[in-house]
Amino acid sequence: MAAALQPTLFDLKPAPTLPSGFAYRPEFLSPEEQARLAAWLATLPFEAFQFRGYEGKRRVVSFGWKYDFTRSHLIRADDMPAELLGVRERAAAFVDLKAEDLQQCLLNEYLPGAPIGWHRDRPMFEKVVGISLLAPCNFRLRHAVGDRFERTAVQLEPRSIYAMTGEARTAWEHSIPPVKAHRYSITFRNFRAEAPQG
Repeated sequence: MAAALQPTLFDLKPAPTLPSGFAYRPEFLSPEEQARLAAWLATLPFEAFQFRGYEGKRRVVSFGWKYDFTRSHLIRADDMPAELLGVRERAAAFVDLKAEDLQQCLLNEYLPGAPIGWHRDRPMFEKVVGISLLAPCNFRLRHAVGDRFERTAVQLEPRSIYAMTGEARTAWEHSIPPVKAHRYSITFRNFRAEAPQG
């Protein structure tokens, strides 16, 4: 019986060229940590994302701070729950911050077919750290070069972590096309030094 064919150099897809300031690590969480977080997330009162009269397909919950797109400003949200403190500490270390620096957390629930459109995070936030749970997604990035967009993408696997700092955070937009399976994401952000935090 012939031996199974091994992939050659020519069979392998080249790694995507990602923007400066974009970092990614698979298997950041253990399977047990993912299961524990997913079970807790399933108990939360997720609501449809609201954007200036538009209701998105993804559902959200915020802790620490919430950005009100209707009034275009930050409002206080519930304190960071105990269930997020451990993962927040590790996420902060991933971007060389202290845990308490990550004052804002946005939880997203993506049911099958839910996307998120092209956007950059609000300018009062500095570093963005995201953790993926349950299902993979295609995380797309683009930025304008003259009259066209330069584009790239990375597959965010379940239990992985990514970060956007510097150019990846400020010069590139990101989006996720409709997901194929139920997915959660946990996104932490810190404030720029000049951002209001009262």
